[in-house]
Amino acid sequence: MVEPLLRVRDLRLDIRDEDQSRAVLLDVDFDVRPNEVMGLVGESGSGKTMTALTIMRLLPPAATIAAGRIDFEGLDLLSLPESGMRQVRGARIAMIFQNPRSALNPLIRAGDQVSRALMLHQGMPKSQASQEAIELLQHVGISDAESRARAYPHQLSGGMAQRVLIATMLACQPALLIADEPTTGLDVTIQAQIFELIKEVQAEVGASLLLITHDLGVVSEVCQRVAVMYAGQIMEQAPVQDLFQRPGHPYTELLLGSILRVDEAAELDMGRAIVFANIDYANTGCRFANRCPYVMEVCWSERPEARGLAADHVVYCHLRREGTP
Repeated sequence: MVEPLLRVRDLRLDIRDEDQSRAVLLDVDFDVRPNEVMGLVGESGSGKTMTALTIMRLLPPAATIAAGRIDFEGLDLLSLPESGMRQVRGARIAMIFQNPRSALNPLIRAGDQVSRALMLHQGMPKSQASQEAIELLQHVGISDAESRARAYPHQLSGGMAQRVLIATMLACQPALLIADEPTTGLDVTIQAQIFELIKEVQAEVGASLLLITHDLGVVSEVCQRVAVMYAGQIMEQAPVQDLFQRPGHPYTELLLGSILRVDEAAELDMGRAIVFANIDYANTGCRFANRCPYVMEVCWSERPEARGLAADHVVYCHLRREGTP
């Protein structure tokens, strides 16, 4: 087995809201291996973005990392001082955000944002970095790059702003790319272009990619392995083909069953519909228990342990422990 580039173990993240605290991430375990595309999939609000922000240590003040370990290239990211973490961000781990304009400095021109990354992470002199920035903007598909380099983020379309972020990422040459719903708000044609570009960049720099998405269609096309998350807990991990052909967790089954197909009439079974609401964060067992059609008494009191279904296929479910098919 290849040593993981990123290893997340027993991660717990607490968020304080008024007078109470709740674990929005609980016992999160997954790996990202060298040069692979790993998917983290789940509904909106399932904890995917908070997982990414925890890895980057870009958390809101109300958040506290209560337990766990995140290892990256031999470093324990959770024990690094902030000065050490600043050397990791951008240089070794880069993140593409849902809203690219919010990730770009609104007061700095697009080309300068790319050239600053080149000066900071590759030690280029300013004149060389400015020219290289224009070439990188061209490389990521921005036409009239010299003119666009002088534009401010608010003057760019969403797709163009995302390309500027990707160019900045190319300038940093990171080992791990984290893409958090990178095509949110873009039309379908631009979405396809951005996904293709991210894959090209990943191959070009020889990086691993952690792709965070709710779109199972994208997962099937882009990812090699996938972890399924619900309410801050990992439910299942598997190679993509295994997950689609032999889902092991009831939540995964329902999630896959929610995909609309153009060649079939869709009938929504409201009795088994997935509803991400009224999550019992105090539940010490499986957080999917109140939605699971196969729930057992043990599901409320015990967190399921990882159970191997096949090579590299793990599910967290008491059904498997009890031998239920």
